[in-house]
Amino acid sequence: MKHYDYLIVGAGLFGSVFAHEATARGKRCLVIDRRPHTGGNIYCEQIAGINVHKYGAHIFHTSDRRVWEYVNRFVEFNNYVNSPVARYKDELYNLPFNMNTFHELWNDVFTPAQAKAKIESQRAAEAVGEPKNLEEQALSLAGRDVYEKLIKGYTEKQWGRSCTELPAFIIRRLPFRFTFDNNYFNDRWQGIPIGGYNPLTEKLLEGSDVLTDTDYFAFREKYPDVADKTLFTGMIDEYFRFSLGHLQYRTVRFETEVLDTDNYQGNAVVNYTERSVPYTRIIEHKHFEFGKQEKTVISREYPEEWNASLEPYYPVNDKTNDALYARYRALAEREKGVIFGGRLGSYRYYDMDKVIAAALALADSELN
Repeated sequence: MKHYDYLIVGAGLFGSVFAHEATARGKRCLVIDRRPHTGGNIYCEQIAGINVHKYGAHIFHTSDRRVWEYVNRFVEFNNYVNSPVARYKDELYNLPFNMNTFHELWNDVFTPAQAKAKIESQRAAEAVGEPKNLEEQALSLAGRDVYEKLIKGYTEKQWGRSCTELPAFIIRRLPFRFTFDNNYFNDRWQGIPIGGYNPLTEKLLEGSDVLTDTDYFAFREKYPDVADKTLFTGMIDEYFRFSLGHLQYRTVRFETEVLDTDNYQGNAVVNYTERSVPYTRIIEHKHFEFGKQEKTVISREYPEEWNASLEPYYPVNDKTNDALYARYRALAEREKGVIFGGRLGSYRYYDMDKVIAAALALADSELN
C-alpha cells in the first residue's frame, strides 16, 4: 500500500468533490467506501434501460452560480423541472402549495385574494395560541384543510410519530405561492444529469485511487499510516465508537419493481399523504430523463427508524440530538489529522448544491 496525502472515507458527493480538488492541486488521494459502488446516495442503477435513483430521488437545484458552473464542467444537465403531485385518498393536488393546489382544495377559489382569505379564515378558526407541537404549528400556519389532507399523514409517516408528539419547530413556515406555478424549487437552475449521476462522480474521482467494499475501521487497523490526513464523511458518532451515545437518524426502505407498462403514474414523484397508505411516495424514475422505454421502474418509499444494519438518511436535528452532536463535534476538533465533513460527518441534512459548496469551501481552506 503506497502512501497518500489524503485518505477520503466516503465516495459520495462531498468526498468526490474534495478528491477532485485535491488531485488537481497535485495531492495523492485514496478514496474508500464500504458500499460496492461510488457516488454515495446519488448512485444510479441501470434497470430495464432506466437510470434508477437507488437511494431515493435526487433532483439537482441551485442558485449558486459557482456550484452550477462547477458541475457543468463534468456533465450536461437536462431541463427536468420538479413538479410533484400529492394524492390524498381519491384526490390529486399539485405541489408546492400554489393556486392550483388551492383551487383543487376549494373549487370556489379562483384568485389569490380568495385563496388568502380562505387560508386566513381557517387559521383564525383554529384559534391556536403559542403552538406546543407540530400539529398546532401547522394549523396556525395553514388551517385545517391543508393540514389534514397534505401535511398530517405524510409528516407522521416521515417521522414515525404523531404530529402532536413532534416539536413545532420542524415546520417553521409553510411556503404558499399565490401563482399557478407547480415548480417545486425557487432556484435559478435545476435538472438531472443526462445519463444519470454516475458520470459526475466518476469524473470527479478521476486521478484518485478508489477502493469500494472497504470498511474504514478495518482498513485503518491494517494501514494506520496510509495517509497524512483523513477526510471522514461517515457518521461522526460511529467514528468515536458511539462513546457518548447514539445520534438518531431516520432511514428509508425502498421497494423497487419493473412494470410492464410504458407509463405508470404520469409523473416522476407522487406523494401519498394519507396516513393509512404505508409509503410516503412513489418515484417513477424514467420521467426524470423523459424516458421512452417500453417498460417502467417504480420505487415505493417507506420511512423507518434507523438501526445499525440500515443506511442513515436523515439526521433527527432536535434539541437532544443537536446537544449530543455538539459534544461529538468537540471531540472531532481535538482529533489530530482528521477532518469531518458531509451530511453524516456534520450531522446535517444538505441539498446537493450545499454539499458541493461545502466541499469546495473546505478545499479552498485546506489546500490553498
